[in-house]
Amino acid sequence: MKSCLSMDFFEKIGKELSRVLFWIAGVAIFIMMVLTCADVVLRFLRRPIPGTYELVCFLGATAVSFAMAYTSVQKGHVEVSLFVRMFPERIQGVIGSITSLFGLILFVFIMWQSVLYGNDLRTTAEVSLTLQLPFYPFVYGIAFSAGAVCLILLADLFKNIMKVFRK
Repeated sequence: MKSCLSMDFFEKIGKELSRVLFWIAGVAIFIMMVLTCADVVLRFLRRPIPGTYELVCFLGATAVSFAMAYTSVQKGHVEVSLFVRMFPERIQGVIGSITSLFGLILFVFIMWQSVLYGNDLRTTAEVSLTLQLPFYPFVYGIAFSAGAVCLILLADLFKNIMKVFRK
């Protein structure tokens, strides 16, 4: 019973974190839209905004990576469950456990590699060409959001394991 309570708490943290990241992703998309529209209008007046392309790329990376966790919570990813639903609950639990485990392994790898890449970018002081913005905070953001996905997948894994061993 105690492990279920802590798993519920763990799941709540993942869901709340995903909601916050989702709002940040939405703000990034809104800023991308405003910046792009302003740049188009100002280009027409021959006064473009310097670094718009770089900012849109950084904001796009932020939007995509920060929306991943919320998409996982909402089960908004592509899923082929037509046949899985026909199986008994225990078999569904086994299949769900396997897919959650593979997803967890994938996102742990993404998180780990993003941290390593962010460290490389930080130590080499890699910056964008026009605005001289450092790359590494955005790569660390990707690692952080992959970590949030890991929390959600870990909670899903435990839920699926509970289905397997439920009487």
